[in-house]
Amino acid sequence: MNEEQKHQYHEKYKIKKEKGEKFWPDEIFKDLLICFALFILLVGLASFVGVANEPKADPADSSYIPRPEWYFLFLFQMLKFFPGQLEWVGTAIIPGIAVGALFLLPFLDKSPARHFSKRLVGNGVMALVIIGIVWLTIWAEVDTRIQLAAQAAQLAEGGGTEAVIATTLPDQILAGQDLYSVHCTECHGAEGEGGEVKGVEGMEGKILPPLNSVDVMYPFTDDTLKNVVSYGQPDQGMPPFAKQYGGALGPGEVEYIATFMRYTWDDRSEIPAEVASANAIPALAEGEVPSYEVHMAPLIKRYCQSCHRAGKKNNNYLMDTYENVMKSGDNADKNIIPGDIINSHLIKQINREDLGDAGGPMPPTKALKPEIMDIFTRWVAGGAPKTAADAAAAAVPAP
Repeated sequence: MNEEQKHQYHEKYKIKKEKGEKFWPDEIFKDLLICFALFILLVGLASFVGVANEPKADPADSSYIPRPEWYFLFLFQMLKFFPGQLEWVGTAIIPGIAVGALFLLPFLDKSPARHFSKRLVGNGVMALVIIGIVWLTIWAEVDTRIQLAAQAAQLAEGGGTEAVIATTLPDQILAGQDLYSVHCTECHGAEGEGGEVKGVEGMEGKILPPLNSVDVMYPFTDDTLKNVVSYGQPDQGMPPFAKQYGGALGPGEVEYIATFMRYTWDDRSEIPAEVASANAIPALAEGEVPSYEVHMAPLIKRYCQSCHRAGKKNNNYLMDTYENVMKSGDNADKNIIPGDIINSHLIKQINREDLGDAGGPMPPTKALKPEIMDIFTRWVAGGAPKTAADAAAAAVPAP
């Protein structure tokens, strides 16, 4: 910097200093304004965008796709250029050089010019860096979406399901109820009533005490319930259900089952009104025909699906979808005969008839409540409609 440039800068500095800008209130006002704008932005993001819900961390879940926060995605994506033993170059060397260059910048760039038109090299390099960061971030996001889509397709093809995510207490109870229905009902009963186990390999003939009693709910803490579900009780024939011990449930799903048990069978806990209304058996009007979508699906999930799913001894009769309920099984033409409650095996079995090789009374341990049996019977008698519209068309008008 020559003497003339120094003189010009000193003159500009003197003019600015004479004009002046007070720290209070001018600078404080600007800082408060920016802080308030950032606060409004954060509140808006929290209210309208929020944080994506994910299941609890599961060390046994090999399908999880790990990703850093968005502001580190570019660095994460850059590792693709340094695979295997070169990973340390992308994680330490290059970022270290970049940070070191920032520290050395005042010593490397001594130009007195500050206008962007006179700093083309520096601005050009910075523009390339920003473009690279944006490009790598977008690339990482696109890759993540492709992997998630492929994972979802793989799950669907293999008949798997994604981990259950529930945030509110009612959602957790209902999620736990669904999980209990699928994994626990065949041994412990839909209402936790226990009794003799039938048709379960390794547990056949065992008498299980009820879970829905004070003998279990009072002395067992929530952690105890979760431990029993996670580890199982091998000496009594109960297998572990947590993934890390060979089961099918993640940590969050185990917790949902414990929450369902606590709020359903512990008389010291008050079940939320939303859960009570969701579990209420719908009262049918005279001549009304139930539909699968509205009435039967939740009842079948709760009372039947624990045994009638893949991998269970059930004459290949699966009850996870309407199509399987109607068409699967070794006795597919007899399980449900729309409009015929006399010969339909389903109706015979819920009325405690033993059909020999075709199956015994269902559910095996305890008869369904009369109001639930009535819904099953009306559904088959009305033609086993799938949708509410089909059921309304099959309804008999009241006189």
